[in-house]
Amino acid sequence: MSTQRLHSEDYNDYSSTDVTPEGSPPGGMNGFAHPESYQRFGESNGTTWYQTLIHLLKGNIGTGLLGLPLAVKNAGILLGPLSLLVMGVVAVHCMGILVKCAHHFCYRFQKQFVDYGGAVMYGLESTPSAWLRTHAVWGRRVVGLFLIITQLGFCCVYFVFLADNLKQVISAANGTTNDCNLNRTVAMTPTMDSRLYMLSLLPFVVLLTFIQNLKVLSIFSMLANVAMLVSLVMIYQYIVRDIPDPSALPLAAAWKTYPLFFGTAIFAFEGIGVVLPLENKMKNPQQFPVILYVGMTIVTILYISLSVLGYLRFGADIQASITLNLPNCWLYQAVKLLFSIGIFFTYAVQFYVPAEIVIPPLVARVSERWGLLVNLLLRVALVSVTCALAILIPRLDIVISLVGSVSSSALALIFPPLLEIATYYTEGMHPLVIAKDIAISLFGFVGFVVGTYEALVELAAPAA
Repeated sequence: MSTQRLHSEDYNDYSSTDVTPEGSPPGGMNGFAHPESYQRFGESNGTTWYQTLIHLLKGNIGTGLLGLPLAVKNAGILLGPLSLLVMGVVAVHCMGILVKCAHHFCYRFQKQFVDYGGAVMYGLESTPSAWLRTHAVWGRRVVGLFLIITQLGFCCVYFVFLADNLKQVISAANGTTNDCNLNRTVAMTPTMDSRLYMLSLLPFVVLLTFIQNLKVLSIFSMLANVAMLVSLVMIYQYIVRDIPDPSALPLAAAWKTYPLFFGTAIFAFEGIGVVLPLENKMKNPQQFPVILYVGMTIVTILYISLSVLGYLRFGADIQASITLNLPNCWLYQAVKLLFSIGIFFTYAVQFYVPAEIVIPPLVARVSERWGLLVNLLLRVALVSVTCALAILIPRLDIVISLVGSVSSSALALIFPPLLEIATYYTEGMHPLVIAKDIAISLFGFVGFVVGTYEALVELAAPAA
């Protein structure tokens, strides 16, 4: 997941708050397999299928993409792409489960929209367990907590990414020429530690997060998208040239490094939180299933192609972000800076979600006179927390894997299958469907535990 999130008004739907407009759909919403039964009132000026597809692509393409070549190295040149394909299929299936369950509760409770947290809460209320029904509200709270952890985790990744790329650009500045031959040796100028770069960036990031107007943020989001699109095109045109003989690359890496692959891959695929808001904002939501499958097919192809080509191009020398492997000439230094600018602007967009969940309840506790000051102080505190965590974990590959294993696996793999069981168990489910859901959830849980453990071990005692 990496990933960019929706901008503009979509954030109200993305969060796990109680902002869920109610309505009275005229017909049943019997599931993802029958989208024509889902009719949503309002949003006559909603998004078209093309706009929704673009938003879906933006919601799944981010810094996680640049870390996938190293992830393939941790899995193997054969096992890595196959695993990415399987994880892509499972992730899309879980997105479909979430939409299906949300439709079910929309019809059951005559609501126009149910968000992720609301769907989990209603799912727990539908279980035969009296204890789960009594504590169903914790379903919403747990989802909200993981959404906050995920978004702030993305922000930590951004700090590390910015610091690493800026450090490399500045270190090679004196030797940067127009010669883009990768074999050319560039004398790197000693510069300050990457953690000092993070501290240097902190005031600028804080000022950026003071912007709370969604229309202004949407402008920054557009600039970020353009910058990253141009950078990706330049990266692709470079890595497809002069690919060396891949026979020396292992088909499958050591199993000890596979959990690191899992964390990075699920970090990249974690776009499930954007699915329901996108579907809710469409003019014709019955088109969403096709858009979801087409969009995620494009995302999966992009992930596999960049990860395989990047690993083939740079082999064992592949770094935590493929941008760090680009030559130190002016053209590719500009690519690194351009992508960094895109990530810098994206920080404010990603930060908006946890800020809207955490800050308003706290500001409401003080008088109106102090509201603005408390709001700004809380923003400074949250940004400082993400900076401090990035300083504590200054390795880009490890922080991506850790965020993916801890939070992305829960939202993308563990919760949706359990939600399907909770939603439909009392109505009768085929044993194979139950077994499938349990298997996916267990896979996500094992990845959560092992991936987190291996990331922490690697952080404490880095391998040679």
